Amino acid sequence: MKDSMMGKKLNEILKFVYSYLIKMGASKEDAEDIIQDTAYKFLQYIDSVQIDNIQSWLFRVAVNKYYDLSRKKSRRRDILLKFNVQEIFEEETPEKVLMLSELERDVQEVLTKLNPKYRQMLLLKYSTGLKMSEIAVLYGMKEGSVKTILHRARKEFIKQYRRFEHEQGK
Repeated sequence: MKDSMMGKKLNEILKFVYSYLIKMGASKEDAEDIIQDTAYKFLQYIDSVQIDNIQSWLFRVAVNKYYDLSRKKSRRRDILLKFNVQEIFEEETPEKVLMLSELERDVQEVLTKLNPKYRQMLLLKYSTGLKMSEIAVLYGMKEGSVKTILHRARKEFIKQYRRFEHEQGK
């Protein structure tokens, strides 16, 4: 019974990590491979992982595997974060679709100019909808530190976005 509950919890966490990898820019196949490797590694080291740190441990292992995979494939460019802006709007007209694709492209362009930690924090907060406390647990940080980093990340994003708009003449 206990193994069944742990399996369900592990599956939930891995689904979340999978969706995060997809939003980081991993292909579906790569994300599936990474999740499988992460689960295997967890089962290998199950005795050494503390129960209260499982989610954080799985998250870090998967993200590190993604970075390793990116390096191996010589795709070591800045990772583009994919915001699904279309979900914000209910009705899709051709004009809205065009505007949304331009906005998404602009946001991705600006995000590539940010510090990687800022990009990750913004993605976790605004794309996956995690709470500050959940982000703090994932990174093993204090909630206050997460708030500070997110504040700095938002300020830097706004600064870069304004610069981008000025350069584009918008």
